[in-house]
Amino acid sequence: MLPKQQSFLLSPYTELYDVLIPKDHMLRRMDELVDFSFVYEELHDNYCHDNGRTAVDPVRMFKYLLLKSIFDLSDIDLVERSKTDLSFKFFLHMAPEEAVIDPSLLTKFRKLRLKGMKLLDLLIGKTVEIAIEKGVIRSKSIIVDATHTQARYTQKTPQAVLRERSKRLRKAIYTLDESMKSKFPAKPATDVLENEIQYSQQLVAVIEQDGRFTGLPKVTEPLNLLKETVTDDVEHLQTSADPDAKMGHKSVDFSFFGYKTHIAMSEERIITAATITTGEKHDGKQLQTLIEKSKAVGMKVETVIGDAAYSEKDNLAYSAQENIQLVAKLHPLITQGNRKKEDEFEFNKDAGMYVCKAGHLATRRARQGKKGQGENQTDTYYFDVETCKRCLVREGCYKDGAKSKTYSVSIKSDEHLAQAVFQESEVFKTKAKERYKIEAKNSELKHRHGYDVASSSGLIGMEMQGAMAIFAVNLKRILKLMS
Repeated sequence: MLPKQQSFLLSPYTELYDVLIPKDHMLRRMDELVDFSFVYEELHDNYCHDNGRTAVDPVRMFKYLLLKSIFDLSDIDLVERSKTDLSFKFFLHMAPEEAVIDPSLLTKFRKLRLKGMKLLDLLIGKTVEIAIEKGVIRSKSIIVDATHTQARYTQKTPQAVLRERSKRLRKAIYTLDESMKSKFPAKPATDVLENEIQYSQQLVAVIEQDGRFTGLPKVTEPLNLLKETVTDDVEHLQTSADPDAKMGHKSVDFSFFGYKTHIAMSEERIITAATITTGEKHDGKQLQTLIEKSKAVGMKVETVIGDAAYSEKDNLAYSAQENIQLVAKLHPLITQGNRKKEDEFEFNKDAGMYVCKAGHLATRRARQGKKGQGENQTDTYYFDVETCKRCLVREGCYKDGAKSKTYSVSIKSDEHLAQAVFQESEVFKTKAKERYKIEAKNSELKHRHGYDVASSSGLIGMEMQGAMAIFAVNLKRILKLMS
């Protein structure tokens, strides 16, 4: 059953809160600032109302998760601290002597009660609503950027996957006949994929040639798994305990495995919208969604400030249509000239290279044509042809037998003349100076609220983590602005 218990339990010790927790304490001010009754409304359908034991107050459970994000604690450490920290108990509306929950209830609450909620948009909307009501948002500009979060579980290399599966097969054989050690091939001394594949093939051949173990389920299962792994291509060999995480690129030399959070923030440093995607998604494609979400929560948007990733053609056309100034510098490799297959190749502004629809980054770029004759110049991007041969989506992209795979972009400086003129104006240069603020906000999310690494696997878990972290930083910012 669903309880509603916003007030404190009767206790002779509640007066301790007035004595020990100052009026300006962050948690006291936060509790006074936010009407958490919206949690009841949003979770109403996720509880049974006519039978069963009374559940723990959902507002209290929600506040537990908020404390977890504010102080970057594990579930166990959060509950342990709640036993003795009176500021925590005050925020949770508990009597000082009241017992805390079992940490396992937090997992259940996340998986069962918050399931199906659009928590990210809901919580951002609540904080922006409060900020507008308190008069702390006055600007009509948003700053946009994306920050990456590493997956909780790292991606295994193909070599590691093969080693793990060949080891499992060997162990199954040793339990039946340890003398087989002398018949098996020597393990590779290097970390070269081809050597690991060759070793796995030799291991399989020895076992099948012996013939004594191939009919036993204990052996056939790891044997068939290893054979299948060897015949699969490299794309299949790359595995992770996080099925949703994808490889993204921050530069030519730095890649990450995980997710991206695309953020829109007011000049007062209050996040007004966010979308969470897998790591390979392009920043610029999220701009229109961020603007629409910001408007939906009450933000007036007249100016958008971002880096070159947001200055692609579609965004320029959309901004002009919506009468929005887009303060994002043109990048000649993205925005100038016509290019084919725009939906199949995305430009990664951090790496300075194009990425194909399979997520593979170009290895080098060459400019063709005479310098100074921009109309005739072309940038050609070269992809690793060996990777293309093994690619799962090579059909229609890579032609069998081809010795190279390239993608070309013509350079035409007159395509975005209006934006080129605008970016030389004083208005553009003044507004562009505000972009640093969102870098600081990204740093705050990562270093103070544990947003550098995902706390669970899957895109849904990442969205939940993002919702609580952004809710926390927005409330803290509102309190600071009110002071």
